[in-house]
Parts: sequence; C-alpha cells; structure tokens
Amino acid sequence: MKLTPQQLSFIETFGYLHLPKLLEDRIEQIIENFELVWTDHGHGHNKKPHDGTARSCIVPFIGQNEYLSSLIDDPRIDGIFASLLGDDYNYLGSDGNYYVGVTRWHSDGGWPRPIVYYKLAFYLDPLNEDTGAIRVMPGSHKYGDKYAELLQAQLREADENWGISGNQVPAIAVETDPGDVVVFHQGTKHSSWGGGNRRRMFTINCSPRHTEDQLPILRKEVSAFARFWIDSVYGEAMLRNAPTKRMRHLEQALANQDHLAELSRQSRQRMKEPSRG
Repeated sequence: MKLTPQQLSFIETFGYLHLPKLLEDRIEQIIENFELVWTDHGHGHNKKPHDGTARSCIVPFIGQNEYLSSLIDDPRIDGIFASLLGDDYNYLGSDGNYYVGVTRWHSDGGWPRPIVYYKLAFYLDPLNEDTGAIRVMPGSHKYGDKYAELLQAQLREADENWGISGNQVPAIAVETDPGDVVVFHQGTKHSSWGGGNRRRMFTINCSPRHTEDQLPILRKEVSAFARFWIDSVYGEAMLRNAPTKRMRHLEQALANQDHLAELSRQSRQRMKEPSRG
C-alpha cells in the first residue's frame, strides 16, 4: 500500500489523515495483545494498576509484544510511513495508554521541531466528539506559518485570548471505530474532550532517516526516553526474530542509544532522592 497523491496532498495541507477500517481484519488480535501487554508488563514504570484517576502509559509499547511489533511489517503501515518519509524511515517509539478525561490542546515534541515526525494512532474503543475522539486543527502543523504560529502563541489561554473554553475551539473531531487509524504530523494541534477514564490508545512514531549532521538531533530524541527509565528505545519483542526489512527502520536509533542506559539510571536515582523542600 502507498498513499495516493490526493491523500499525500491532504495530509500535507491539513496535517492529518483518517483511514477508516484500515486494520479491521487485525483488530481483534490487536486488542487482545494490547490487553496482554498490560497484564504481562505492569502499568508503566510505576507498576501501579490503572485506577481511572490518571493516565497510565507504557513506553516502549508495541515492542513488548511480538504480535504488536509485527504491525511495523504490515504492508499498510509500512506503506503509509514509506509514502510520507521514504523507504528507509526510522521507527522511533510507541506508547500505550489508558487515557482519562480531557487531553488539552498541544503539539508533540516541542515547537518547532527540527525533524518531521508522523504519529499513527490506534483507538481501540468507538469514539465520537463527545466521548474522547481526537480533535485536530487543520493546518496547525506548519512551523513558521502565520496562522500556525498564532495558534501556538495563544491556544493554551483560549479562554483569556478568545473568550471560549478549549472544547469550543474550532476543530475537526475525527470520530473513529476500532480498526481505523489516524495519521498526523506531530506539529498538528490536537486534543480530546468528554472521554471516560479508560480510553485505550497506542501509537507508532516515525521520522525520516537522519543525515550524518542530524545525528545529534537523533541522540537528543533518544535521550528523552530516559524519563521512562528504559535502557533501549525498543522492547525485546521488537528485536526478537526481527526480519531484515524491520531492522532497516531500527538500526539508526540502535546505533545512537549508547547513552540512554546511563541517563535512565540517573533519572531513577533522582526519583529515589529525598525531597529538599
């Protein structure tokens, strides 16, 4: 599968793309293995069961499970990222979540971001505008654009700047059913409103392969994983029996993560230190 010229033009212009029923044939096993990861690997680095009071998150996520890791190999997923980022794109991380309540407006990974990233999101429960469906602001991903920069400057104080609450900001609610996928540029402003306390969602995040002079940027991206107390960007299941084609998308991060284990150790140590308040 490759994205069509019309789909590529749409995501370039508006910053997102909804692909209904793309993985409908795999969704039952996806959900089964999503739940299996939570059963087998705890509930994030704090290991506390999800109690509905706050978001629970596991990073890396699909790499904890061989079936979910195989999504990288699916011609439909691979084709999406190859269309957007080139055949030698980097897969750089996945998070699995039980979301709770409101997710306020934001872009991912800072603003502006020096490397283009696309996120592919799987929502495992039917979601509409009033029950936590992702909302996107079309065109908000264009760094340097007057409209996008104005949003970046004013969106967090929508009530003060525009006299409306966050859920009243003009946007598109991308209503989804299990088996749909939503792909979006990580600069695209997105949020969700009205959701319950156990919204199941996980992501796959990819970038272009970095050039030699961009490797410091990649190493900085890898460093950000230290807050999850992990020693590798990828879980063991992602690497176990990985076909050659998959390794093409992993090899650059693997070659530039030698500093991650020490950063994670330092992060764990800081959490154990008594407060000086």
